[in-house]
Amino acid sequence: MYRTTRTTHLRRTIRAGAAALAVCGLALTAAACSESAVDTVDDIVDETYEVTYEVTGTGAEQIQFHGGGGKAMEPKIETVDSPALPWKKTVTLRGIMPPAVMPVGTAEGAADIACTITYKGKVIEEAKGEEILTSGGCVAVSPVTG
Repeated sequence: MYRTTRTTHLRRTIRAGAAALAVCGLALTAAACSESAVDTVDDIVDETYEVTYEVTGTGAEQIQFHGGGGKAMEPKIETVDSPALPWKKTVTLRGIMPPAVMPVGTAEGAADIACTITYKGKVIEEAKGEEILTSGGCVAVSPVTG
């Protein structure tokens, strides 16, 4: 009986280990597939679009924004140090790349800063003061995705 119990326990351990390995393998494959799926969608949705970023207020140390370079889900972030406000910039983005502008306020002026993203004359995202801190600025979904 001891031998049967030991053999059964060993078989369960092996099955549990094999199942865990299979789950890990599926998770890694899914992660790789999802990254390549994003790249594939980005290649297929090659349409470009223009957005205009605006930052207003009285005190900004820096403005960071997606300027069109990089990959769809890893856009290159461009930076403007000590910008004069109001600040405005029109950029051309591609495919599923999300438009985003992230102003960083000075201690005195952070509550007064506001940002907007405009597409074809319509504001598609806006934030002001505390909301900028909690949301990371203004970030929108690419308008060419639907």
